[in-house]
Parts: sequence; C-alpha cells; structure tokens
Amino acid sequence: MHHMNRRHFLKSTAAGIVAAQTSLSWAAEKNKVMLPAKVVDTHTHFYDPTRPEGVPWPPKNSSLYRTVLPKDFVALPKYQPVNATVVVEASKLVEDNQWILDLAKDNPVIIGFVGRLTPGDPQFRQQLKRFAKNPIYKGIRVNYNLIEPGLSQPKFVDDLKLMADKGLQVDLNGGPVTLDAARKVSKLVPDLRIVVDHIGNVVIKGDEIDPEWQRYMEALSDQKQVFIKVSALVEGASRHRPNDVPAEVDYYRPTLDVIWKQIGVDRMIFGSNWPVAERAADYVTLQKILVDYLQDKGQAALDKVFWQNSKVAYRWDKYPGE
Repeated sequence: MHHMNRRHFLKSTAAGIVAAQTSLSWAAEKNKVMLPAKVVDTHTHFYDPTRPEGVPWPPKNSSLYRTVLPKDFVALPKYQPVNATVVVEASKLVEDNQWILDLAKDNPVIIGFVGRLTPGDPQFRQQLKRFAKNPIYKGIRVNYNLIEPGLSQPKFVDDLKLMADKGLQVDLNGGPVTLDAARKVSKLVPDLRIVVDHIGNVVIKGDEIDPEWQRYMEALSDQKQVFIKVSALVEGASRHRPNDVPAEVDYYRPTLDVIWKQIGVDRMIFGSNWPVAERAADYVTLQKILVDYLQDKGQAALDKVFWQNSKVAYRWDKYPGE
C-alpha cells in the first residue's frame, strides 16, 4: 500500500509538473510582446541653460529647467532600446540651430534635426541655405500662430515651396486646429512633407473624443503627405487627469483608433516629447502604450510606426550602428 501511495504520489506530482510547465509556457507565449526591429524617437529636445546666452525655453521656474543633453537621453531607462532620435527645436534663437547641429557631430544618436526659422522673414532664405547644407538638418517647426496669418502672405507660402523644392519638411505645432492648418498648407504646397506634432495636442479623455479634433483628423485622411506624430499622449491625458495619468493603453485606445482609421499605418510616427513628457509619465510608460496598442496590428505596423515611416517623413540617412 505504501508503495502504491508513493507511486501514485510520484505519478501525480509528475503530471502536476507537466501541467504547470504547460501552463507556464502558455502564459509565456501569451505574454510574448512583439517589438519593432528598431526605434527612432522623432521628438526630443536638448538644451543647456548654463551656456552664456542661456535658453529662452524652458522658463527658470520649470522642472525642465536643467541641462538636457544626448547623453541624458541615451542613459534613460526605456521599454526597448532607442538608439536614434530626430531633435526638434526648443529655442527661437537662430544660432541655437547651429548649436544642435554641432551637438550632432559628437552624438550619433541624433540622426535628424527639425530647426526653427520663420518663413516669410527677410532673412529666412539665407538662414535656410546656411543650415540646410548640413544633411542632419531635415526641416523646421512652425507654430500654429504663424501659420494662419502666414498662409495669406505670398512670401510665407513661397518659402514653404522652397523647402519642398529642397526636399525638406515642416513640423506643425499647436492645438487641434493645427490639423486643419496642415490640410490648408498641403493644398497650397502639395510637395511639402508635413508632420503634425503631438496628434494636435488634444485633451485625451478616454472614451470621450473631442468632436472638432476628430473632424479635422477625418479631413486629413486623403492628404498623403501629412504625417501624424504620435507623441504627447500622456501629456494629453494629464490635461484631463493631472494627478492620475493612466499608464494602460485602453485609456488611449479610442483616440488612437481615430488616428489609425483616418490616417493609417503609413503616416503614423512615434515620438516621445522627452523631456517634456516626464512631467506626465516616464519614458518606459509612454513607449509601452504605443507598443501595446500595435500588438494586434502586426509586426509590419510596429516597424512602420516606430521607425520606417520616420525615414519617409524626415529622410534620415542611417540608423546608428548600421
């Protein structure tokens, strides 16, 4: 009897172990996360308030007011390694365009730079010629408050046409109405590649979608040269829930679904808006939200959104290490 019990015990234990292993392997399979082959972060800011001329942004009373350099970005904990970034201007000082270009010489993580110059300005063409000699210089960022008046000025539009002729691009930044501005610019300058920053800075309220923002997004569905930068999601949520920014993808899914449906997999681009984003969530969280969203869209979608589309929009040349 004793032997029978022992044999039964061993048999049942072995069966239990096999069942447990099967269960574990199923769980591991279930939790296996698809990741893009590589990641390009198309929206970071670098600056140094200790330089003699200081910085016009961020303000001294901000938690962002500190030296932020490529080495700080590289050292940042991430959900998946990010070895390349397109830097976007954080300063209105013309010479700060050169400062970032100089920074890029010693920091291969910088594969592109979106500078800041003012189309329509008498100095614009001369300045653009100077900076665009450097292949890292991919275009400029224009804030919405300049676009609306600018579109009625022939010189402003001509300067945008010049950028298109040079194979450069424009980032547009502002509230949801910036999506409408992108549509207008694309009609006037059809050869210009346009990237709308931060999905139009809409306030993200879970299931409650901003109807005006949705209408503007729908109107961009056939504007093939307009890309949407999927950045500032956590900041959008923090405007609605400042003390409780959700880390789960389901809160952002309704918003992302609108972009996915109207803009599509070929025109969505990942950006972090770091270090600004850290006031709402850490880098791991903001990266994971988009990875999680794309899980059921397939490997090709992950690669397009996290790096391939950025190559089309910004025409960067080489991923570091390749």
